Amino acid sequence: MQETSVTAADGLPIVFEGPIAIVGGGAVEPQLLAALAARGVALVGADGGGDVIGAAGLVPAAIIGDLDSLADRAGWEARTRVVHLAEQATTDFQKVLYSTRAPVTLALGMTGKRLDHTLAALSAVLEYAPSRRLLLVDEVDVAFAAVGAFAFDAAAGERVSLHPLEPIDFSGSTGLDYPLDGLHLAPGGMLGTSNAAIGGRVEIVPAAASMGVPWLLILDKGRLWDLMAALR
Repeated sequence: MQETSVTAADGLPIVFEGPIAIVGGGAVEPQLLAALAARGVALVGADGGGDVIGAAGLVPAAIIGDLDSLADRAGWEARTRVVHLAEQATTDFQKVLYSTRAPVTLALGMTGKRLDHTLAALSAVLEYAPSRRLLLVDEVDVAFAAVGAFAFDAAAGERVSLHPLEPIDFSGSTGLDYPLDGLHLAPGGMLGTSNAAIGGRVEIVPAAASMGVPWLLILDKGRLWDLMAALR
């Protein structure tokens, strides 16, 4: 579909029936973008992330942002939907998040390169995790922004890291070397990094009062497809 630039009043949010991958200007593997596209994941450029998608030989389903980093806006407008949002109160990642709806949302190129961009991405994840199934993907890890309990299968010795986005209490866990039973995790306090699975089913359960608090489950990037399948 070809469409000229639109304002926030024109047809937003864009609703996707399947997963989307929001692509930023950070480090993104072209092979991963191709694999996602082959699996039917819609690629959405966050401003200059549209050029990252183009450099991989692909055409984004949309490009959204303030467009100050997009190299050839007119050229992209002839090929896909370009949404110009001029407000400067949010990042381009946030602009894409509030302008789209999807059952599962991946974010690539939002971390690494610049620490301020990484911190801004984590802030956006904290904001949107309660309403969206969000996965942050970088060169090494995939981080799922969980809200409430989550269970999955893991091999013995597999790294399972948890990071609290806000102070959170856990009532218990199964399948981990270091159980979370009764633990309080918090930024600037106790963290849950570098735990490991004992093999089999892993279940992580926040305390009742913390069921609505977002937390990050961080696994090896190779688990991306498993997590996407579980969330779908």
